[in-house]
Amino acid sequence: MKVIAINGSPNKKGNTFHALNMVGNELKARSIEFEILHIGNKLIHGCTACGKCSVNKDEKCIIKTDDLNQWIQQIKKADGILLGSPVHYSGIPGTMKSFLDRLFFVSGANRGLLRQKVAAAVVAVRRTGGSATLDSLYHFLTYSEMIIATSNYWNVIHGANAGEVDKDEEGKQIMSVLGKNIIWLLKMKEATSGTIEPPKKAKKVSTNFIR
Repeated sequence: MKVIAINGSPNKKGNTFHALNMVGNELKARSIEFEILHIGNKLIHGCTACGKCSVNKDEKCIIKTDDLNQWIQQIKKADGILLGSPVHYSGIPGTMKSFLDRLFFVSGANRGLLRQKVAAAVVAVRRTGGSATLDSLYHFLTYSEMIIATSNYWNVIHGANAGEVDKDEEGKQIMSVLGKNIIWLLKMKEATSGTIEPPKKAKKVSTNFIR
């Protein structure tokens, strides 16, 4: 089994990276492959709402100026997804938002490439805005019918300088518990494969409230 983490921080080895690795260390201790994709320092175009992913249904975004289509295939093959973000003005950084918008639009347009994968999100913050940012990340996961792993508090860890999150004892426990719960969900999915049939994907009902 494999979990792919998305590092949405501009800083490759900043506190978001450290938080992701705290979760990842639990996974690796149970022989689950763990990889971090650092996308926060890349030039990623925002979604243009062209709708071509829904027309073409080829698991690709029509924008070819970045590596999103390559990342989509890597993420598609993973059993679990872990989103990691710093806090910019109490929200997701722009690059991370562009990445998530296009990734999840393509997933949804192609019968839910990420549907029923185990998923979670973590946030690294200096002081405040962590809960708002975490909530924004979970909008993507819950909309996409992913299986959400939780911890014993909100998945937010605190620190300013790179590595300072190692001083947040409660934050470290949150990441550790989250890692263990991700493992549990992955193992349950594996153990019930072939014995418990997962729900079929429902045809989306879309309602406009304009008459």
